[in-house]
Amino acid sequence: MDGHTGDLSAYESKVLLIVNTASKCSYSRQFTELQQLYEQYCVQGLEILAFPCNQFNHKEPGSNDEVAQYCRNHFHISFPMFEKIEVTGQSMHPLFRYLERHPDLYRGNGIKWNFTKFLIDRTGEVSGRYETTVAPVEMEFAIKDLLMRSWI
Repeated sequence: MDGHTGDLSAYESKVLLIVNTASKCSYSRQFTELQQLYEQYCVQGLEILAFPCNQFNHKEPGSNDEVAQYCRNHFHISFPMFEKIEVTGQSMHPLFRYLERHPDLYRGNGIKWNFTKFLIDRTGEVSGRYETTVAPVEMEFAIKDLLMRSWI
């Protein structure tokens, strides 16, 4: 999907918003807000990285290509979308294993649903974890703060 297989070195020195997504989930409306944030702040160094996942109630059943096409057509996203991964269990993707276990953010439980969001600063440090119910626009202040602080 977009040719992204998991190498994050291309995003060095960027502020990252990493999200496990599912296009058939009731929270998929968050794609619209994610796209708005991306359009507003990508020039300043924000990258939104979507990682589709089918683990939660099978809300991402399609192939990688079908998922990408659906999200482009229905939500008009232009930010990078990676291949489908697992974000819990034995086959958990290493990135999400790191994000979930980050000592400052670990809440004693794993990712519980789609659209769990992780904010990463330009140095690669995890700055925040936002649960499914937090709308992307509610993160705007934290994103702007990281974009500005990272240049100082």
